[in-house]
Amino acid sequence: MNDAWSLFTEDAASHYGVDEKLISAIISVESGGNPTVVSRSNAVGLMQIKAATAGREVYRAQGRHGQPSNSELRDPAKNIDIGAAYIRILQDSALAGIRDPLTLRYATIVSYANGAGALLRTFSRDRDRAIAMINAMTPDEFYQHVQNKHPAA
Repeated sequence: MNDAWSLFTEDAASHYGVDEKLISAIISVESGGNPTVVSRSNAVGLMQIKAATAGREVYRAQGRHGQPSNSELRDPAKNIDIGAAYIRILQDSALAGIRDPLTLRYATIVSYANGAGALLRTFSRDRDRAIAMINAMTPDEFYQHVQNKHPAA
């Protein structure tokens, strides 16, 4: 991965309390370090942010209206900041209550790529029940469940 992004990943990790290695791994997998890449589903930049979903959610959490522009999402510093903020939102809202740190990491990765709702529905339509079911599993059992039940697996 490009060391040019390391300052941005360090800053975002520190600001949002997100693991810097997780941010770097998402960049590597999602964009291969290409800040201008746009997916078929219109995800943009290093962390492959969809403006209308993750971008809008981050803006809302920051008290802003609307969603980020494509040029904003192509800016490495802004893209990484929005991506890290989205990870924090996932962990503090939809995934809140997952107790095992490794299971939370797995759940965050799956949710970042495919949405927390899709992940939780593989356990139950009721969020609290889904979290309880996740907490009853080891990280390996969680991983196997996702491999076997998640529609994007």
